[in-house]
Amino acid sequence: MLNTNKLFSILFMLVPILLITGPALPDITITLCALYFLITFTIINKDYEFIKDKFFLVSIFFWFTILFISFFAYDKIKSFQDSIIFLRLLILPTAAFFLLLNSKKKIKFVITIIFISICFVLIDTLFQFINYNSEFGFQNDLLGFIPDWYGRLTGPFGNELVPGAYVSKFGLLGYLFFFFINKIKYQNFLEILYLSTLSLVCFASGERMALATLFLALFFLLLFLKNKRIILLFSIMLSLIFIIISYKFHPFYNDYTIINSTHYHQGLTVEKFFECNNATSEKCTKIINLQPSFLEIIKNFGSSAYGEIYKVGLSMFMNNPLTGVGISNYQTSCMNIEKYNQLMVNYDCASHPHNTYIQWLSEGGIITLSSFVFFLFSILYFLINGTNQTIFKLISIASLIILFWPIMSTGSLIKNWNGVLTFYIISLCISLNRIKIN
Repeated sequence: MLNTNKLFSILFMLVPILLITGPALPDITITLCALYFLITFTIINKDYEFIKDKFFLVSIFFWFTILFISFFAYDKIKSFQDSIIFLRLLILPTAAFFLLLNSKKKIKFVITIIFISICFVLIDTLFQFINYNSEFGFQNDLLGFIPDWYGRLTGPFGNELVPGAYVSKFGLLGYLFFFFINKIKYQNFLEILYLSTLSLVCFASGERMALATLFLALFFLLLFLKNKRIILLFSIMLSLIFIIISYKFHPFYNDYTIINSTHYHQGLTVEKFFECNNATSEKCTKIINLQPSFLEIIKNFGSSAYGEIYKVGLSMFMNNPLTGVGISNYQTSCMNIEKYNQLMVNYDCASHPHNTYIQWLSEGGIITLSSFVFFLFSILYFLINGTNQTIFKLISIASLIILFWPIMSTGSLIKNWNGVLTFYIISLCISLNRIKIN
């Protein structure tokens, strides 16, 4: 049994690496870990102590509200199916604390894995950022992945455009690596370089919300993490210098003229200039459609992609204020109910509302959103009242700010990759603040 426990703990600690491979492997891994935890404690050991754990009770209460609203869903089968499967994520923090990350050694090991994974993603994505030509955009990374979209970076994530999301959400937990090692030469410089490179990759990836929430978390730490204020201040300053230099000198931002700029999806039309293959003295051109500028979206938010998606979600909530349309029913309802479909004037119905809070409102109504907010405050309560040093509490809270800042576009918590990433971070933060670490 001891060897089996060790095996599943190792698998769980390898999830940050598995997330780089795509959604399948990490989802299978955490599902097996959750099942193993339940079988070990309830059937084999007959140890039901975890059922009395307050955080477990909060998680189960949240789950029951999702199951309850499924009785009123537009597509009840789909809602019940995804609600039941969602338990695998909600049980992760309990499984981590009681079995999978239940020692200082395991926590230090997983922080090291996160740090190494982050460093690899940073190096790989920056290589791709440098590997650019005007005709075809960003080229292959170190693993040979080439973006399908002009002007976006994949890093080592294949066809997924998520390097910014990955490094922003995991980045501050990876920063704890510097607190677990003995003082090394130039450590302050390395910490500044690490934090500022996180910002640069978020900027280069084109994931604006990843950059915005990372800066928000850094400013939060600047206010409250007193013994690291100088490092955080210099990190923010160096981040801005890196971003300004990139914007000023990287050809991606300077080798074109704007032909047309609208707020629609891929609404920025530019003419790119590059050397012709057959005559290097001449300049060739190519018309490229890029993502619109942030200001264009804000000025015309109502008819932008996000504006229409949010409008449909809020309309679903207004028509079903208590229970919403059902878990994972956003797209189904949008496509099949005319009054919602008509709100999507310029775009097709999205798979989800692209905002965590609007998703719970539209798919679960006031009942589910209220239980979700209660779930978040419960996490905050456990972090603040944890047994560890202030540094662990503040880093964990800053990571939650990145995950759950309300005014931003997000992936779906119900879906594989984003759900696994989010609840894995919650699991680590909970364990990090409930297991005493010197």
